[in-house]
Amino acid sequence: MGSGNDSILDMYLYETNTLLEQLDGILLAAEQADTFSQDSVNEIFRIMHTIKGSSAMMEFPSLMTVAHRIEDLFFIIRDKTMEAVPEALRPELFDMLFQAVDFFRGEIEKVENEEPLSDSIDSIVDKINSLIDKIQGNAQPEEAPKAAGGQEAAPPPQAAPPAPAAPDQAYPFGIHVFFDEGSGMENLRAFMLLTAVKDYCSDFVSAPENVETDGSTSELIADQGFFIWFRTAGERDSSVPAVQGAGSVRSYQSVDAKAEPPKQEAAPAPQPAGAAPAAQAPAPSAEPAKPAAPAPAGGQQHAKESLISVNLSKLDQLMAVVSEIVITESMVTSSPDLKGLRLDNFTKSARELRKLTDDLQDVSMSLRMVPVSNTFQKMNRIVRDMSKKLGKRAKLTLIGEDTEVDKTIVDSISDPIMHIVRNSMDHGLEENEADRIAAGKDPVGEIILSARHTGSEVIIEIKDDGQGANIQAVLNKAIRQGLADPSQEYSQKEILNFLMMPGFSTNTEVTEFSGRGVGMDVVKKNVADVGGTVSISSEWGKGMTTTLKIPLTMAIMDGMEVSVGSSLFTIPINNIRSSLKVADGDIVYDPAKGEMMKMLDSFYPVIRAKELFQMDEGHDRIEDGILIWVEAGDRSYCLFVDELLGQQQIVVKPLPAYVNSFNVKSCGITGCSIMGDGSISIILDIANLYNAGQEMF
Repeated sequence: MGSGNDSILDMYLYETNTLLEQLDGILLAAEQADTFSQDSVNEIFRIMHTIKGSSAMMEFPSLMTVAHRIEDLFFIIRDKTMEAVPEALRPELFDMLFQAVDFFRGEIEKVENEEPLSDSIDSIVDKINSLIDKIQGNAQPEEAPKAAGGQEAAPPPQAAPPAPAAPDQAYPFGIHVFFDEGSGMENLRAFMLLTAVKDYCSDFVSAPENVETDGSTSELIADQGFFIWFRTAGERDSSVPAVQGAGSVRSYQSVDAKAEPPKQEAAPAPQPAGAAPAAQAPAPSAEPAKPAAPAPAGGQQHAKESLISVNLSKLDQLMAVVSEIVITESMVTSSPDLKGLRLDNFTKSARELRKLTDDLQDVSMSLRMVPVSNTFQKMNRIVRDMSKKLGKRAKLTLIGEDTEVDKTIVDSISDPIMHIVRNSMDHGLEENEADRIAAGKDPVGEIILSARHTGSEVIIEIKDDGQGANIQAVLNKAIRQGLADPSQEYSQKEILNFLMMPGFSTNTEVTEFSGRGVGMDVVKKNVADVGGTVSISSEWGKGMTTTLKIPLTMAIMDGMEVSVGSSLFTIPINNIRSSLKVADGDIVYDPAKGEMMKMLDSFYPVIRAKELFQMDEGHDRIEDGILIWVEAGDRSYCLFVDELLGQQQIVVKPLPAYVNSFNVKSCGITGCSIMGDGSISIILDIANLYNAGQEMF
């Protein structure tokens, strides 16, 4: 049962997080309109009802209680419309709901981290109760919800007649179970009950069937109850303890399909519609009864089957297998044993195999691609909360929300984007609207968050129309902190890069949002961890733009194969600016005898791969090899190698844990790849390679 419970918990976490994201969007739109539409009220009521029921099933009382009280609140609003909420109370209503969303997220995070849930929820419950009292004019808040509950539970379970017949006549002895009213996810509760019954008896049938896969049965179970049918009365009686010990079971009763004729007279009342007609005859009753169950499911079946949830680990396994297929296909078709042979049929089949392999690779990669919309939408909440706390009016404009990126990369860039948006709100936008008006700007500041594809990269830009960065102030602060040399001249780009240094902050005071020198350095590190870069541009009085360049995926990349002696290396194509043959006379030496190469009126250091990795093989004379001009972030230099072997798409393989223990990443090695002939190519990290070269020389 452990794995089953884990699966249910995963389902609960996924569903609840999805509902909270949906709720956040509804609240943000409603706050802008200063009202809830009737559809929004109904949707919030449904969301709270679902969270309440599923949390009760998972035995999370804090979540269940808060959701229940918000459900009570929106029952009143749903019944009396938003006119019941005075305009003066609406800001309080919105603030309370946002606080509730934060509470839910905090509790869910505790569940994910296996931490104990909050014991005290009095503060938020009191706020909800206070709002209910104000809306009702100090009436008892429980009256309306209780009336609702009474209506829902109008026919007591004991009065409801049992199903007239078992789905199978060989199973005439049944148990009729009713779950707690409003518990939610009744189909999963029924499935858990069946699992418990298996410990007492393995031979039984249920009605409705397929409760673990058909979510549409939940409504049917809530209305008519759930039936478990056994072959003998003894098997039924022995299984009763499983029902008694099951969670959320409100009531149960034994039913006997053979005793139906007498029950026809005892239960002429039409309590559950559709049950009374079925009681007239055991044989035909099973057939009319069954269409009633599938009827609601029939229309939903296709919609539900068109989307499925898959654990990310399974997609990782699929990607690993596809990568091995790509490598194996290349090893077979590029085998040195085939050189010089004319194998027309083999060549034709190999081309077809490559085409199919490429298609399989594209499909498997697309399964991991998710739009950045969820990450972008979260920023609306950041802007809203900071606008209130800082007293700045601002709006967030989203562009390219449907741009897709690998799932692992999306998760990694969420925090960097949040930091940049917070910086735009705190540092970027002017402190007061008068300054903006004086500068000819809209009083309401704007932050534009955009995403677009460019080849194998995704470009994410966070742009604000604030005051921009004071270049001289940044440089002065960098000099005071010892990060810059006062005797040296710096370009605007180099000065702006100081903003991403650890411990650097332009704020004079430490606030809730900034001033501690933590933020942009974290942004740079997190983006670099996924193979991306960060750049900043700014114009004083116009605003600032932060650009993130991140790869579409970390699994497969375009690379340039180079050799140093008999060793193979791969340089990411995105890091290469150009390559050229040079003579010894083209090299310039700095005072420390370091080699420099002039490119486009600027001098760049030369790093020799042979010397850096202390290799015995490889060219020493500069004219015998080739220089590759590479760039990563604010680092640009020339890498000297023996030969260019060509560009190709490679499968990125992580280095073994044993090798990683030697901190090879700091030496400029980020992974490896297997070539078509079975040889191994080392993938170079251009940024760290530069740092390693500077330390060495």
